Amino acid sequence: MRLGNWARPAVAGVFFCASATVVASPAAAPAVAVFGQIEPGQWQLREADSTALPRLICISDPDSLVQFQHPGMQCSRVVLQDQPRAATVNYTCPGVGNGRTTIRIETPKSFHLDTQGIASGAPFEMAFEARRMGPCSSAGR
Repeated sequence: MRLGNWARPAVAGVFFCASATVVASPAAAPAVAVFGQIEPGQWQLREADSTALPRLICISDPDSLVQFQHPGMQCSRVVLQDQPRAATVNYTCPGVGNGRTTIRIETPKSFHLDTQGIASGAPFEMAFEARRMGPCSSAGR
């Protein structure tokens, strides 16, 4: 079968999409350069443009930040951008929701986390500025 000129980009797109990195679970997630720059420990997440008190979280595995609104869920992932100081990952959690998370490294002790998607049938969109506070306390784990 011969394809017309109009069909070639569509077919090329199918082959491109088929070659994207898709992972079934966080444990098997591909290595993303940015994750290696986020030091485990206690981090303060301050929501951008909000007067809410910042959240203190213990990050033992920076990969867990991708599914900020779907922690611990078995989700498939597609890495859209993997640069030395920024990464964007789409994920889908069957029957629960999905999201897109971008992490941008500012310094070794700070990064930006932007995440949006659907959780439990409702949309979410959040942006955080993160600052490392030190090692995790036993209360923060």
